[in-house]
Amino acid sequence: MDFKKRLSTPVIMENPQADRVKDIASLATRRGRHKKKQFLVEGPQAVREALNAHLHTPLLDAVYVTERAFDRHRDIAELLEKVHGTPTPEQGRKVFMRMVTEEVLEAMSDAVTPQGMIAIAFIQEPDISRIFSAQGKIPQLVAVLARLQDPGNAGTIIRAADAAGADLIVSTADTVDIYNPKTVRSTAGSLFHLPVVSNLALADFIETARRYGMGILAADGYGALDLDELSDIAVAKRWTIPHDENSYDLSQPTVWLLGNEAQGLSADEKALADERVAVPVHGSAESLNVSVAAALCLYASARAQHGTKK
Repeated sequence: MDFKKRLSTPVIMENPQADRVKDIASLATRRGRHKKKQFLVEGPQAVREALNAHLHTPLLDAVYVTERAFDRHRDIAELLEKVHGTPTPEQGRKVFMRMVTEEVLEAMSDAVTPQGMIAIAFIQEPDISRIFSAQGKIPQLVAVLARLQDPGNAGTIIRAADAAGADLIVSTADTVDIYNPKTVRSTAGSLFHLPVVSNLALADFIETARRYGMGILAADGYGALDLDELSDIAVAKRWTIPHDENSYDLSQPTVWLLGNEAQGLSADEKALADERVAVPVHGSAESLNVSVAAALCLYASARAQHGTKK
């Protein structure tokens, strides 16, 4: 039987008031996510990346798609067929899939303008100790979200960290929920590319990172070190040009601490860092958005760690 027809059997879901629809919509709330240990994955890009990740590590519980979206995104339709029948880790059963009407998808979705498909994924918290001890290889680049409150900023930083080749994202207990639908959408699928560990005590994580030889940098607009200067020193070192040997080496394994949008990092959070680093502002802007500053800091480390050698 044609896979599209199988998704429509025994019937297309068309009642926006159905209990299943309400259960899925409840995942837009922190309480609903905590109760079910699941979260919403909305839109073609995020669902595509979740499906690809599911091929290697089963994480999906269910997928719902409109006929229009199914026909429009043929690559996703092919992925759906591949994962159909893959058992989920928690329930040991096949991934549930169903075709739904536009009205049903809208009732399920948290988005203002739903994009035709939703996946339900299990919340999976990686084990920090395993990440640091896996085959003796420690993370080279880590972003820590400390008390961030805006889901869009949190998601954008995860996306930037993924693009910069970071190995791990850590968020503190008082940071916005990483599995908030807005955060998940803002990651554009990067949430499924690298481990993300939530609700950690910052001091405990820093102690672990230091034990494995990682340097700790605080992104701070009033920091004593200048990001441009550190980047220049990293280039000079790579090309054996005379430079300040005592300055922080961006090529070493590094944790970047990224603070609250309005308040930045607290005095206690800054005190956990080896150095405080400022992103220079050459124009008249008072400061940079935290997600922009994070991208600049992470890419400075990435360039030093992966740059072309002489």
